[in-house]
Amino acid sequence: QVQLVESGGGLVQAGGSLRLSCAASGSIFSNNAMGWFRQAPGNQRNWVAAVTDGGSTFYRDSVKGRFAISRDNAKNTVYLQMNSLKPEDTAVYLCAARKSGGLAIKPYQYDYWGQGIQVTVSS
Repeated sequence: QVQLVESGGGLVQAGGSLRLSCAASGSIFSNNAMGWFRQAPGNQRNWVAAVTDGGSTFYRDSVKGRFAISRDNAKNTVYLQMNSLKPEDTAVYLCAARKSGGLAIKPYQYDYWGQGIQVTVSS
């Protein structure tokens, strides 16, 4: 049984920072690619960032230079450091894991999901 639990969300002013964490349990982590998605009300689920099993990182254009994804295999945890936050970053952020280790940016390419955590950026 794989479980992903997000933490670290909340309310922050524009220009501020938050760090999201996703703790994984079960038979998954070091050999698996991990990703972060976000979903605002009425919108589709959009890919934000991903880290492969080898540690390569990838970002959607709108967060490049502001967000950083990282993983700590010893702690079975993936992080999303979010800086210079903007109101348009407001969404529920979800952690996801793949059974394989390569890059993926579509929701259907991920096998396991966390429940999500709210991030609200006020102007």
